[in-house]
Amino acid sequence: MLKLSEKAAQNLAALREKKPLIHNITNFVAMNYTANALLAMGASPMMAHAENEVEELVSSASALVLNIGTPSEGRIASMILAGKKATELNTPIILDPVGAGVGLFRMSSAVRIIDQTRVSVIRGNASEILSLRRNDLKTKGMDAIHTVDAAAEIAGILASEIQATLAITGPMDLVTDGERTIRVANGHPLMGYVTGTGCVSTATIGAFLAVDDDRVSATAAALAFFGLAGEKAGEKAAAPGSFKSALIDALYTITPADLAMGARFEGNH
Repeated sequence: MLKLSEKAAQNLAALREKKPLIHNITNFVAMNYTANALLAMGASPMMAHAENEVEELVSSASALVLNIGTPSEGRIASMILAGKKATELNTPIILDPVGAGVGLFRMSSAVRIIDQTRVSVIRGNASEILSLRRNDLKTKGMDAIHTVDAAAEIAGILASEIQATLAITGPMDLVTDGERTIRVANGHPLMGYVTGTGCVSTATIGAFLAVDDDRVSATAAALAFFGLAGEKAGEKAAAPGSFKSALIDALYTITPADLAMGARFEGNH
């Protein structure tokens, strides 16, 4: 049986070879950064959200990434249309419930997507994941005010209830489907000072799911790769502005061998 670090390396090599098309309906803040990051790591980004074309376009995609960071009724409707088509085609769907605990519209939008489509992976910070199960919890803007450890038990229960893999990102990332739980120790503090890094990590999961059917291992591998890129960027940049560019460069330059050596996992793989 392959070690998870070796499987992560294989996933990155497959991603670079196949260049899967990743359909993103994401937020305006992170759209350009996400597209550049996907292109740098080896995927083919598609940023399309018009209701009259999403069903057609998602039909040719290898994964669908839904990010509710700048929601409107029209964009949520597009997400549900694309999600239903992806569900029909058995295309993996990755949901980022940005700020789900901030207000009722965000919360209800995330719930509608989960209820009406077959979401494969939900990626959020601890507060966002907790809020999907307990509506009384509040997030501080888009930032987590709960720890990954505080969310771990609830995440396992929620993952089993909705039959999706959950990825809770923070200083230590946690991935669980209710049965297997993996912690990912890669990352850098400056990642929290650049808008869009969480959104890009969600898109990275989409790229890895496009080449690996095992949702837990693919998600953990994606987060390790993205975290390692953050570490490499942090070696060259001392402040957020230069770090943002260095992160794109690292996504491009990290090799499968680098990932096999640098990925740090804990838990039952």
